[in-house]
Amino acid sequence: MFKRYKGNPILSPKNWPYKISGVFNPGVALYKNKTILLARVEDLKGFSCFCIANSTDGFTGWEIISNPELTYNCNNQEEMWGIEDPRIVYIKEMGKFAISYVSFSRGGPVVSLMLTSDFNSFERQGVLLPPEDKDASLFPRRFNGLYALIHRPIVRGEAHIWISFSPDLKYWGDNKILIPTRPGWWDCHHVGLGTQPIETDEGWLIIYHGARMTASGAVYRVGLALLDLEEPWKLIKRSDEWVFGPEEQYELVGISDAVVFPTGAIYKKQEDRLIIYYGSADYSICIAEAKMSDLIDYLMKC
Repeated sequence: MFKRYKGNPILSPKNWPYKISGVFNPGVALYKNKTILLARVEDLKGFSCFCIANSTDGFTGWEIISNPELTYNCNNQEEMWGIEDPRIVYIKEMGKFAISYVSFSRGGPVVSLMLTSDFNSFERQGVLLPPEDKDASLFPRRFNGLYALIHRPIVRGEAHIWISFSPDLKYWGDNKILIPTRPGWWDCHHVGLGTQPIETDEGWLIIYHGARMTASGAVYRVGLALLDLEEPWKLIKRSDEWVFGPEEQYELVGISDAVVFPTGAIYKKQEDRLIIYYGSADYSICIAEAKMSDLIDYLMKC
């Protein structure tokens, strides 16, 4: 159902004005008629920070902006070993974009939050949940007065997708497993959120990644799920099969081989068009598209 953009990869280390080892796993948003990519950029020490790239059409002509506010702070215990994998939602009641991301602290990876209204200045809100936790995004609106967060903690070595709730973005509770791993399946070893939750008429579309360990390492593929619109802790549908996986050379060979890792999406509802931006082999950024109606029709048959 997903068709790769013929110009893939859209961004790679060769596009950068300074030496980097990889650019991948971007958060995505529309702002002032431009597509904003908040890209994870890994330096030669192995630490990651964020860089902004913007484009008028979302495919070509990317302008790269290095913002000092978006680098990691080695003196801050929360992010002493880098920041990575942002997901972006616009929270209308705040009038701000909420960026959930992973900070690498002394205690392990944690979910952190920053807010921005213009992608120029950023307000760090700090750690939301204790380590080890990754793959997080807020929903763009509240449910029964509570903010909702999808995330992926590691508990007893198990890596399921959870959902948690908060009245103030500071204190979190009512934690539930939302999408578990499935022993023996393609997503048996761990699962994690892909793009931010996408609101459709039928429910919240969740694009997630699943990993399966093989003799040559982990293979990362993409699955789909659908959550109830008003009670997002209720899982309505989940794809049996993966719907997108590493096939092209730029997905099979890189820093981490055989990885497609979507972290941002743009849904153009009037065009029935979903555009996903994904990290390819932990080295470059690529694009794939699908018709939303095709995805929903497929999910309804699962």
